[in-house]
Amino acid sequence: MKKILSLLIFVSSLFFSGQSQADNLLMARTRLSFPEAMLKLQDSIHEQGYTVSRIQRVDIGLTKSGYRTDKYRVVFFGEAKLVKRLSNDYPQLIPYLPFKIAIFAEGEETLLIASNPHELTRNVYPELESTMQKVEKDMLAIFKSMRDDE
Repeated sequence: MKKILSLLIFVSSLFFSGQSQADNLLMARTRLSFPEAMLKLQDSIHEQGYTVSRIQRVDIGLTKSGYRTDKYRVVFFGEAKLVKRLSNDYPQLIPYLPFKIAIFAEGEETLLIASNPHELTRNVYPELESTMQKVEKDMLAIFKSMRDDE
């Protein structure tokens, strides 16, 4: 349990710095095996109109740190025009783009975690309110589809 907690803290630090409230995280647990969950996640991202830009293995560094997992990935995704516009107009958001969902096996289940994209701009960039609310709504739909497919 202690290693899982450490892993969650590590994942959280991948997504944002200086924020520690659990409200800023989106999480889902599914009974799907890791390979099934990876496929379902990519399908769910596409169903919401986004493109998966890359899938990054994180387990290599974790293994070197003593964790025993080969089932840990970060899925990067977005809408090309949106990511380009946000990057050009708001360069301070570049570290958070494209959007990311971490997915990892935990026993017989698979856990997904992401920072809430709406929290990145809430109360800071009012002009992005509707855009980021849409992204948040889409991510919530992705997470819901992962929970529903058990």
